Formats: sequence, structure tokens, C-alpha cells
Amino acid sequence: MRHTQLGKSDLKVSTICLGTMTFGEQNTEAEAHRQIDYALERGINFVDTAELYPVMPRAKTQGKTEDFIGSWIKKFGKRNDIVLATKVAGPSRGLEWIRKGENDLDAANIRAAVETSLKRLQTDYIDLYQLHWPSRNAPIFGQKNFDPALERPSTAIAETLAVLSELVKEGKIRHIGISNETAWGQSEFIKQAEQHNLERIVSIQNAYNLVNRSYEQGLDESGFRDQVSLLAYSPLAFGRLSNKYADDLNAQGRLTLFPATWSPRYMRAEVVTASQRYATLARAHGMTPASMALAWCYSRWFVASTIIGATNLVQLKENIDAAEIVLSEEVISSINAIHAKMNNPAQ
Repeated sequence: MRHTQLGKSDLKVSTICLGTMTFGEQNTEAEAHRQIDYALERGINFVDTAELYPVMPRAKTQGKTEDFIGSWIKKFGKRNDIVLATKVAGPSRGLEWIRKGENDLDAANIRAAVETSLKRLQTDYIDLYQLHWPSRNAPIFGQKNFDPALERPSTAIAETLAVLSELVKEGKIRHIGISNETAWGQSEFIKQAEQHNLERIVSIQNAYNLVNRSYEQGLDESGFRDQVSLLAYSPLAFGRLSNKYADDLNAQGRLTLFPATWSPRYMRAEVVTASQRYATLARAHGMTPASMALAWCYSRWFVASTIIGATNLVQLKENIDAAEIVLSEEVISSINAIHAKMNNPAQ
């Protein structure tokens, strides 16, 4: 397993990260512990979670994912063996159970979120603390274009950075990152940190996969020049790129368990068509659709770590094994040809 440095930080993380959003919904506590153990056996030292998890988000289960990771830390005492990342939710309309639905990225909310996450995770510090989504109006979660009509009051980036910087000084978090951000947002975080001598972001966690390569439209250059590392999430587009839903209409997964209510961008007809084309290409070259999709992410120069999620160890093994695949120039050219005809349908 290869390791890489996150941004300008001292964090050395595996190029594969264990995503945990199924812990507490699709996975039991015992299954969650087995997944973490297996990931460590395979050389993965990076675990990503969020106060919002598991998904589908709901009051009854919110926080269970962090609870399960915390019980693993307490049971096995391997806190120093992992780089632990979690996230604070942004403005949460429709998520009334997170700080009574009044959540934002201000000092009061971030401090409350950090303290609660530390308690659930049963640790004294968080290695990488991320803003799950922006406070301001921004085109995220399948919104393809920026819409000025959706402008709303928001917490200033400098204000958010100020409280995060205080928490770093207090030792409760080590480094900070952003998620579901735009090129403007990433650049503004860098600019405000430099202007006010505040903590600098080291990473950005954005969706990146064969049906959503929008990171390549400016954020790749920004990441390179600003030394902000990409943590690629949803490399299988919620399982769509495994082609399992096309192979079996009753396949178990987020898109069948939570139809239409969760990430409808992956239900778009053009996403289904593109996924089937990628699946045909993979099988023509002796790969499973999931393995090719993951190998693509693992091989991109700008991806510091790819966040994989699984509901069982068989899936987890296949996902990790895909790191050994070297895509041929023919396959890469064919992927780019499909992409040229069906450009980012899940953006």
C-alpha cells in the first residue's frame, strides 16, 4: 500500500481510505470492526467518517458511525495506527436533529460538533477535521450550475477558519480540510488563511468518478498550485459503476434501499447509460466494472487518496485489490472516448 502526504501537513495517509458511511445502517458494530481490522491488515491507515453518518441520514441513527469507530478504538487501543478524519455538517435544512436544524459553520456550531465527535470517537484529537459542505450558496450535490437566486446569509470563511485555528492550537484537531467545494471556495480558503494568518486547509474531499470528472475542470490546477490534496469520494458512484443494478434489479445498495431520496443524480438516465458503457469496456478487457472504475481513480495523479466503502469483506477485498491493476493505454483512451461523448452526467 502506497502512502502520500496530505497537502503541506505532516499527515501520511494510505492512497486508499476506508469510508464508513454504512456503519450503523447497512453494517452492524461487529461488521464495522471487522472492516477496520481488515483495512489495517491491507496497509490502510486512513479512516473517514462524519457526524452526519450513517446514511440515509435520520435522527434515530445519526452519530452511530462515529460511535462504532469509537468503540473499535476503545476495544483495540489502536488509535495511533490510524489517521482519523471526520466532518462537521454545514447548514442543515431538513436535518433538524443536528443542533435543532440551526447548524452552520460558525464558532458555536463547530465547537459543539467537535466536542460531540471527540466523545463518540473516544479520542482526544481528530487528525483531519473537514467542513462537510459550504455555509454559502454553492453548486453541490448534483446542482450543475451556480444560481445567484439561491443566495442566503452565510458564515464568512475567515470566521470559520478562526475557530478551526483555535481548535488546532488547543490540540483537539490537527489539520483541516474542506469538502464538496468549488475552485472559488478552495482558493478563498487559502486566501483568507494567508491574509489573517489562520490555519491552512490541506485537503478537499469531493466526488470523483468516471461519471463525474468535474474536479478536472479547474480544481486539479488549483489543488496542484495550492498544495491541497484531493480525497476522492464515491469512486463507484454509489455502486452505479459496479453495474450491479443493471445486472440485478434487486441488488442491495443505497440506490435500491433509498430510491430517489438519496443522491438522485445517480438515478439519471444518462448516468445509467454511461455506466453500462464503462461496464462493457471493463469486461471486454477482463476486469469487473468496479475494479476498472476504482483503478481509474487510483491511477490519477491528482488523487491523494480514494475513499472506498463496502458492506462486506468480499467487496472490501475487491476494492482494495483493484489498486494492483494497471490500466492500458487502450483502456484509458476508450474511457476518455466515452467521457467525451457523455461528459460528467453525474456532476
